[in-house]
Amino acid sequence: MNSKPCILVTGGTGFIGSHTAVALLQAGFETVIIDNLSNSYHEVIDRIDTITGTRPAFHRVDMRDDQSLNEIFSLHQFDAVIHFAALKAVSDSVDQPLLYYHNNLVSLLNLINACMQHKTDKLVFSSSCTVYGQPEQLPVTENTPVQKPHSPYGNTKKISEEILRDCSAASLLNVISLRYFNPCGAHDTGLIGEFPIGKPNNLMPVITQTAAGIIPQFEIFGNNYNTPDGSCIRDYIHISDLADAHVKALERLIRKQNDSCFEVFNVGTGTGISVLEMVNAFERLTGIKLKHTISGRRAGDIEQIWADTSKAENVLGWKAKLTLDDMILTAWKWQQQLTQKTVYTK
Repeated sequence: MNSKPCILVTGGTGFIGSHTAVALLQAGFETVIIDNLSNSYHEVIDRIDTITGTRPAFHRVDMRDDQSLNEIFSLHQFDAVIHFAALKAVSDSVDQPLLYYHNNLVSLLNLINACMQHKTDKLVFSSSCTVYGQPEQLPVTENTPVQKPHSPYGNTKKISEEILRDCSAASLLNVISLRYFNPCGAHDTGLIGEFPIGKPNNLMPVITQTAAGIIPQFEIFGNNYNTPDGSCIRDYIHISDLADAHVKALERLIRKQNDSCFEVFNVGTGTGISVLEMVNAFERLTGIKLKHTISGRRAGDIEQIWADTSKAENVLGWKAKLTLDDMILTAWKWQQQLTQKTVYTK
């Protein structure tokens, strides 16, 4: 192995991928990014360079094209892969299930094939708490039964885990699947953050775009759930903490500390926050009153979920450090920087 292991980051110009690329570079890894830029911008590479002082190699590739993907594997000798590239909006997946199944599963199959052909035997997979569906008991542990997910997006993550479990058992591939909860916030420099193309689906960019006047008002989907204030509850985790979890998982594989060829870890804070609590916290921290309406429940949403993170803490040596206030303030700093100074261009 090289003195600096070479890591392929798929979907590396996206929200989670870009923050993880920064964490990898700062931890001393050589980093190569591929992305088809369907929901991100090439300018992110410049910003990663500015933050870290190192410019990662970048290739624009659609992973559904197995020939193009194999060409990238031929250009670099990858020690490991972190796989983020996927479509990820729950509500969109309900409307366009075929698109989600085709994109998320074909890209994974092509990636596994390339790994096997080029003898890359370590993979960290971007999974999701959606594989638990609406759990009967909270918080969820890694042993909580995986249920039929409430959305095609969640089902692609469940099926992807099954594919990876089977392939790792039949080959030399070692996989860690990180089931994470709801990433939000932004890098503390304000240089990278969540910037979805088109209408945002996640709560934090909806809130910050409303506060910035880009969205006139936003909808809270449902206020009659069986929760203390009637709105959905999620486990929100700061994006920088989440990025660090990927570095920990990667180091576990490189050091051959994994107990089996397929391991799973929950990555969250262990605290459930409701939509209305998030709104109130943003208003408290910024002094900005958010305009919102209450509408009906949204297809694919579950009522409440949060993580038991003890396995990640005890086995992976990782624990979330940043607070809800950190998530809100960094996300708002990012939104203000976008509004005042720059617009991404393709």
